[in-house]
Amino acid sequence: MDKPIASLLNRTVGRRTLLTAALGAAALPALGRIAWAAPKVIRISTPGSAEEWQSKGLVKFKEALETEMPGAFDVQIHFNGTLFGQGTEIEAMQRGNLEVGMISPADITELIPEYSIFTTGYLMRDPAHLDAVYDGDIGKEYKERVAKDIGLHIVKSQYLGSRQVMLREPKDVKTPDDMKGLKLRMPGSEAWQFLGNALGANATPLAFEEIYLALQTGTIDGLENPLTDIISSKFYEVAKQIVLTNHQVSNTFFAMPVAFWESLTPEEQAAIEKAEATAKQFNDENVIAGEKDAAAFLESKGVTVSTPDVDAFRKKVLDAFQNSDFAKSWPAGLLDRIKAA
Repeated sequence: MDKPIASLLNRTVGRRTLLTAALGAAALPALGRIAWAAPKVIRISTPGSAEEWQSKGLVKFKEALETEMPGAFDVQIHFNGTLFGQGTEIEAMQRGNLEVGMISPADITELIPEYSIFTTGYLMRDPAHLDAVYDGDIGKEYKERVAKDIGLHIVKSQYLGSRQVMLREPKDVKTPDDMKGLKLRMPGSEAWQFLGNALGANATPLAFEEIYLALQTGTIDGLENPLTDIISSKFYEVAKQIVLTNHQVSNTFFAMPVAFWESLTPEEQAAIEKAEATAKQFNDENVIAGEKDAAAFLESKGVTVSTPDVDAFRKKVLDAFQNSDFAKSWPAGLLDRIKAA
């Protein structure tokens, strides 16, 4: 065959092949074309280690979301504050650099001062009371205000645990007076610092990921945290006493930027809500079960477990909060509504 004619035929065949391919792609069902879209990235930051139940709950969320909408999301979990340090998550979400932060009521209080009422010690009675508050009318108001003023959508409240005091060296602690002079690690926010001082100690701000070394070197005398987190972080290796103050039944929020949440389809939002409900149940059940065995486990590691005069601690902490500048901004009647929930 003459070379110019062969070249012309090849070009004609090539054009027909491209046209056929294009028509074939256009004829694909819409669902098939959507499947080609890149998954939406969900970056999650937590200060906790991978061994904490909250962190394992995040893995459960990732698995459940993949089951609900296969291939739709790329969930990336960052433990130990490696993506954003504790206390910086809200700003990261507001800037659009983070899709999920595990934040506390104390973090919210930094931006909505009157919500310091939710950080009061000895306020919530147990995990069921937490859910009654945050899943009911109070929680609806809370979430709407947080969305409006801070730009965060709270998906769920999770049980973090009942908080106890852990000391580097054994000490006879019966009342708050016995805590005098002790450098007690607390998260850095004003509400957390106030709680630490109300317990009778000298509150010392420190990021969670720095606690182990600070205990080891004597930079701090102790910390306060749920027992399950104390165990998962192995603080029993560098601290020798637990004081069962039960000073706060605490929670954390699985929160997302409003802008990201509103960019999702209703189906995607529903999938995230369902996956997080699964993760919350997994987390809460395991934290509650873990608390039952925690004291015995710590004693097996050589840690002394003591019970102080809890009523003395309760009175001092509640008096401190109710007579503080925080309380001046509390919405009228909200304290009674929380107690009655």
